[in-house]
Amino acid sequence: MSKLLIISHTSHYINDKGLLVGWGSTVTEINHLADMFDEIYHIAVLREGEAPLSSVPYTKNNVHFVSLPFTGGQRLIDKMGIIWQAPQTILKVFKYLKKVDIFQFRAPTGIGVYLIPLLILFSNKKGWFKYAGNWNQKNAPMGYAIQRWFLKNQNRTVTINGRWENQPKQCLTFENPCLSRNYRFEGIEISKNKDFNQPFIFCFAGRLEDEKGVRRIIEAFKLLDDKDKVKEVHFIGNGPNMDVYKSLAHSSNIHFIFHGFMKFDDLFEIFKKSHFFLLPSSASEGFPKVIAEALNFGCIPIVSNVSSIGQYIHDGENGFITTPNTSENLKNVIEGIQKLRHEDLKAMQSDSDLINLFTYDYYLERIKNEII
Repeated sequence: MSKLLIISHTSHYINDKGLLVGWGSTVTEINHLADMFDEIYHIAVLREGEAPLSSVPYTKNNVHFVSLPFTGGQRLIDKMGIIWQAPQTILKVFKYLKKVDIFQFRAPTGIGVYLIPLLILFSNKKGWFKYAGNWNQKNAPMGYAIQRWFLKNQNRTVTINGRWENQPKQCLTFENPCLSRNYRFEGIEISKNKDFNQPFIFCFAGRLEDEKGVRRIIEAFKLLDDKDKVKEVHFIGNGPNMDVYKSLAHSSNIHFIFHGFMKFDDLFEIFKKSHFFLLPSSASEGFPKVIAEALNFGCIPIVSNVSSIGQYIHDGENGFITTPNTSENLKNVIEGIQKLRHEDLKAMQSDSDLINLFTYDYYLERIKNEII
């Protein structure tokens, strides 16, 4: 056992009960990591405003939150805040490095542009970098490209999504964990008992934006010849174009349901009753955890071949790949699905070996054996 420092740009809030909460997937991962360390310090962002429903509290007493001011944004003046706050952030990071035995830096993020090279050049502390974005992204934003270049040209371990040609030896393919033991056991039972008789239920979870494929989804369903074979299409998430998508969806005979943000348990209830999970994304993804969460509850994915997604989801075997990634092609995929029998679709549910790669148990075992 030892002490760990985690450095990230994960958003935290004080909720209406006065409790510190943070982005659910990151905080849940840290709650599991806490079983491996005596103490964990998490340097991350504390924001004002209402906490999203996807935020959760820390459940382990040995996790200590260290706040950073929020920096970054769409405007140039917002991005300049990363520079103004850099001295304070650097001092805080190096202060807490003295308290720990090992660190984890979670990239890519705005502060990574200067913190990654500083950690490489001026710290001899044991540590590893977790790169959660698209490791093989073409024409990446400059900040992401800089971070990736430094990570490729240093010696500490980097955990990445997918397996790639000419992958540096320090870069380990690591699945992003998202499934607790209880959710995994529950998923096995749900999948076993799920039937694939029409009408079908579809769902999407993520940021509501064109890049994630929301517009493509709505347009594809509006193009269907036989809409009676679709029971519902659920959208979980939020975004500035929510009203635009609602208006677009209104002029159809499909039952579109927009839920906004949801707690994880409520999101999983949607997965439990859904037959298919939709993510025809053109955004730069790593491997979205939400795909593995949907797989766990027996949803068959209909996804684009972005980053490492196609390394896990194989078209016609355990899901469907939308290539080309257009509304028209997505419509054709859905109509092809409508012609398949229950037995054909049941056989496409992902096997346990694949889903188990995304459990916290498997993740922690790999951290213990391959990193620390």
